[in-house]
Amino acid sequence: MATIVTYTDSEPAINQYPQRIVSPSRPKSCCFSDMEEIGAALQDERWVFQYRRCRQCGFTVRVILRELPDTALAAELRQILATAFVRNVPDL
Repeated sequence: MATIVTYTDSEPAINQYPQRIVSPSRPKSCCFSDMEEIGAALQDERWVFQYRRCRQCGFTVRVILRELPDTALAAELRQILATAFVRNVPDL
């Protein structure tokens, strides 16, 4: 997954969402209580995610909200389960 967040301690924290975000490389104690959502939820392949950024220090993370189901895999599993418990009983 590509990201717009650059983690560095040599530059100040910058929020230029949706093009670029510069974040400190490590969270601080303020990050546990002062995170805000940045932008709307986005999709990357099978993942839905959103950026969250600390209002005080600028530390930013990508939070995975959910995984989208693989429809081809689900269809294959349904077919396997549909035939898995069928017994061939011989005629007497």
